[in-house]
Amino acid sequence: MSAARVGIGRDLHRLKRGRRFLMAGIALPARRGQLGHSDGDALAHAVCDALLGAAALGDIGAFFPPSDPRWKDADSMELLRMAFARVKEAGWRLVNLDCTVSCEEPKILPFRDAIRESLALALETGPENIFVKGKTGEGLGDIGRGRAVEALAVCLLEKREK
Repeated sequence: MSAARVGIGRDLHRLKRGRRFLMAGIALPARRGQLGHSDGDALAHAVCDALLGAAALGDIGAFFPPSDPRWKDADSMELLRMAFARVKEAGWRLVNLDCTVSCEEPKILPFRDAIRESLALALETGPENIFVKGKTGEGLGDIGRGRAVEALAVCLLEKREK
């Protein structure tokens, strides 16, 4: 029997005018975008944490600390590829990834396939192994008032056979 592990990741970013709204590297039309040290891609960050946590390697802050100027305005999909390379080096492969993005705008559904394809490319798998759901905040809290975006990611890793 092969070893398997589950990881969970979460990221939350404030939204600000003048920034791009990115989901897995895809720029979506929105009045505001994520505020962050890097490009603020909450979904890419949540997936990083899920993968690194499942492999027991750490978290995104340990690998790419916001105190390090090298990561200022960094491409979060590149950070994801780097994190996934470490997961693979540790002998793991991705079985599946399930994600939820919560925001008032933009709606995720029209962009879901492009987001899945982008994640699949970065994680060297097919889009059939990745799913992304969009939710709203129903008018509650910062998400519901359109002031923040939250991403959750759950992954299953399996130890590669030698």
